[in-house]
Amino acid sequence: MLNPPRSLPVRGRTVPAATGLLLVLEDRLEGHDTFLTGTLTLDGHDIPVRITTLDDSTTLQPTQPLPDDLPEQWSATLHLGHGQRPRDIPDDLRATAHASRRDLDALDDAELRYALTFLGEATTPAIRTDRLTAIVTGLPTLEGDPE
Repeated sequence: MLNPPRSLPVRGRTVPAATGLLLVLEDRLEGHDTFLTGTLTLDGHDIPVRITTLDDSTTLQPTQPLPDDLPEQWSATLHLGHGQRPRDIPDDLRATAHASRRDLDALDDAELRYALTFLGEATTPAIRTDRLTAIVTGLPTLEGDPE
């Protein structure tokens, strides 16, 4: 379940690309679904954008022509209609890790995000079980437990 839509203050720069100008955020968006759309309010313009986050950067690709007067460096508000991803560890993942004496706390933010997405996209119970096993097997054992 997603949390309510959000409006986030963002800073970035305008970068030319083969497909037209891109708006690259100074800081990567954390914990938000991307590859979706939003609206960037920048210098009085509401700019519909496609949000793409890869590894360490977030890029906004305008879906309509940009105004001519946008600055190279800017501050704006990004409106996300789809909210923030839940970061809660599902009960079955927590129980499987506990039963296997594996340490879920060893995952950093990116690893947790990838693991939760991988698990959440399972389309059948059998696939979910296999994905639970894959995630938990990759975790370190709890401290004090023999390997």
